[in-house]
Amino acid sequence: MLLRLAYLAVTNAFAALRLLSMSDRDKDVEILVLRHPITVLERQLGAGTRVRSAPEDRAFLAALLTSLPREVLRRVRLLVRPDTVLRWHRDLIRRRHARISKPRRSGRPPTVRSIRALILRLVRENPSWGYRRIHGELAVLGITVAPSTVWEILKQEGIDPSPERVSVTWADFLRSQAEVLLACDFIETITLTGQRQYILAAIEHASRRVRVLGTTAHPTASWVVQAMKNLVMDLEEAGCRARYLIRDRDGKFPALMDEILAEAGIRTVLTGVRVPRMNAIMERWVQSCRRELLNRCLVWNERHLRHALREYERFYNQHRAHQALEQAAPLRAVPDRITDPTRIAELSVRRRDRLGGVLHEYSHAA
Repeated sequence: MLLRLAYLAVTNAFAALRLLSMSDRDKDVEILVLRHPITVLERQLGAGTRVRSAPEDRAFLAALLTSLPREVLRRVRLLVRPDTVLRWHRDLIRRRHARISKPRRSGRPPTVRSIRALILRLVRENPSWGYRRIHGELAVLGITVAPSTVWEILKQEGIDPSPERVSVTWADFLRSQAEVLLACDFIETITLTGQRQYILAAIEHASRRVRVLGTTAHPTASWVVQAMKNLVMDLEEAGCRARYLIRDRDGKFPALMDEILAEAGIRTVLTGVRVPRMNAIMERWVQSCRRELLNRCLVWNERHLRHALREYERFYNQHRAHQALEQAAPLRAVPDRITDPTRIAELSVRRRDRLGGVLHEYSHAA
């Protein structure tokens, strides 16, 4: 409206300058010419027809005609009545006065945006908390807000009361239990010399970190027990809080192995007979190891197999992307996204080969 009103003012100002050079006779003729189309338009519309004008047109006419006396204004031929023009002027003055002197806001002041975001964060991270519990946590943090304000914010966001939010989904349940779960299994492979090798590996459910515990042609009870001792020491150094180890019923696992794990506070959980899904995460790693390494690499002997497994373990833990970790690696965080258009246009990526090109790692060139 303001832009349109300014346009009308400028165009009519130039029209007023043009009138300065006109004589009184020419002005009278132009007035009569303009009055006649108005008479024709009134005759076509009818006496009771209401003419709708835009707000900027009303403001402009009110500003021009209110300086005239009422007697003169009644003689001016317009599509609206003089009282309507005066009402337009009163409305214009009232709106201008209302903008200058705004009434004070009544009621409580609006909640600070950061406090609102904190309330939503608390209820998102603690589904069992009601608005009273959230209000108490805010009081502990020294934030003064009324309990009814917390309730109103939750209601506006469409968040149900706490009794309806305490149900735990399977995804949340499994995610909370993954911190204390380990899994292990044997993998069989054959070298070029025809010797059968047995690989023992373990994986953490939460971080997806893999530990290749060793490989041997003769998985005796003493060898497996020593591998488990090494695993317990590695977990203690890494600060892992494992409490359960999932394994199948393979006869290569001795009973002494379960006793050693029990002394370290780790309970052994056996899978069902021919139910590989009970150890799905470990089975998934076995499939990846076969597809990405063992099926693509000719293993000469046991020494060569150990070297290949060490390289694959580093690749899997430090570089390979995992969907369960939002495309991060177990020992590497998700890199920052590139948003600079100049960097995207000038990408320089180098490749690092492992095991003679069996495994490829890509990174930005320095």
